Amino acid sequence: MQASSSSQPATRVPLAILGVPFDNLTTGETLELVGEMIAAGQPHYGAIVSVDFIVQAVEDVELRRILFDAHLVLANETPIVWASKLLGNPLPERVTGTALIPRLLALAEKRDWKVFFLGGTEQAIAAAAEKARGRHPQLRLVGAYAPPLKPLLEMDHAGILRRIREVKPDILLVAFGSPQQEKWINMHYRDTGVPFSLGVGETVDFLDGAFPRRKKWRAGRGANNLRAFILHVLKQWWRLRTKKPALTGVEPEVMPDTSGNFSIQSPVRLGATEVQAVRAEWLRAVENGHVMLDLSQTLFTDSTGIGLLIRLRKRARERGHQFFLIAPPPPVEAALKMMKLDEFFSIQTSQAGARFLIENLARAPLVASSVQEKELHIRWNGEVTALNAIEVGAYTESELTQAAPGSTVVIDLSRVGFMDSTGIGLLLRFKKNFKRRDITLKVVRPIASVRNVLRHTRLEEYLLGDEK
Repeated sequence: MQASSSSQPATRVPLAILGVPFDNLTTGETLELVGEMIAAGQPHYGAIVSVDFIVQAVEDVELRRILFDAHLVLANETPIVWASKLLGNPLPERVTGTALIPRLLALAEKRDWKVFFLGGTEQAIAAAAEKARGRHPQLRLVGAYAPPLKPLLEMDHAGILRRIREVKPDILLVAFGSPQQEKWINMHYRDTGVPFSLGVGETVDFLDGAFPRRKKWRAGRGANNLRAFILHVLKQWWRLRTKKPALTGVEPEVMPDTSGNFSIQSPVRLGATEVQAVRAEWLRAVENGHVMLDLSQTLFTDSTGIGLLIRLRKRARERGHQFFLIAPPPPVEAALKMMKLDEFFSIQTSQAGARFLIENLARAPLVASSVQEKELHIRWNGEVTALNAIEVGAYTESELTQAAPGSTVVIDLSRVGFMDSTGIGLLLRFKKNFKRRDITLKVVRPIASVRNVLRHTRLEEYLLGDEK
């Protein structure tokens, strides 16, 4: 069974800052949660988030999705803690990599956990490994590897994974720098089988003493990002500020149906107080079946309420269940759009529409094909991510028996709601393979979020060509 951040202290609940769901934990509580993840034995990943990181995520849909799905999100800098206080759900402290990693290594030594360092330069990671062993003589440091510095999709993924799988670590610390390390972890954390993976930026170098502690948000681009962060937070605070007088009306209710699914009626207010009251029951519902959350009567939510919606969606995805928001009124819908979260939720106007999708989504093919004007058209459906890229690739290959040398294959992305770097890598692989087989590949009709990922991987022009 996967550990979850529902294990955090019951008196504190998560909150969303600019669409990023922060876990409301101290450094000590973070270590306890990591221990639960390792005991569970299932793959998890965490992220230590700075102001710069949040501002990047505002523009990078894949990075935003990675944080949306992360099992643990920690605030690295004081301005984030200040923002949480303004938004009405104060984080207890910032949890920095330079404070967390030494304590994590000490705990690993005590509990006999195996640790693997990945990233940095050969000299830096060797020195960091020596430093870690000097401080923790009994630490089971089973690997310290610095692969050649390359763009994400050009790395030797198979070789790196082979090294990690051979030694089966409990903790994987990845130092490729943000956001590459987070994207690498998201692509591979399931395949590594490591119970806890964490991007540490320069923390491995810090263990070597080579880099002093720095506040990058004080100068240069960091200062610009800090200003952008403050403006975004003030906008969020203004949009979600507490309304007076208190709203009253419909009460929350969880209603199971005969199919084992759940309909949840959200209250008129979904703020910090209400989240504390309903969180446990709503989380149980998404763990046990598909959920339709009726927001039609919810006239107010705040950053904590949005944080709960993210947590419910995340838990449902982990369990393989569907999670629908039903008829969110304009204030709630505007809040989701402001944080750029509307694209991560399935929003329906009625429960009938959600039930129809529940019944039909399981039967929808990932890949469908047809021949149009002497071109083989292959349509991908749903999401194409690390979770299903192998399956999508296999289905696509099976359709290619219809493609002869000299022909054209069109991959239609119009029904792909999201694609991560693994999906982009799949397209890249087909592009190269098709060229060797004298087949022309056209990738067409990506929606805005998919084009965003293509742009951030710098492959938009190469894969789309003249596609507009």
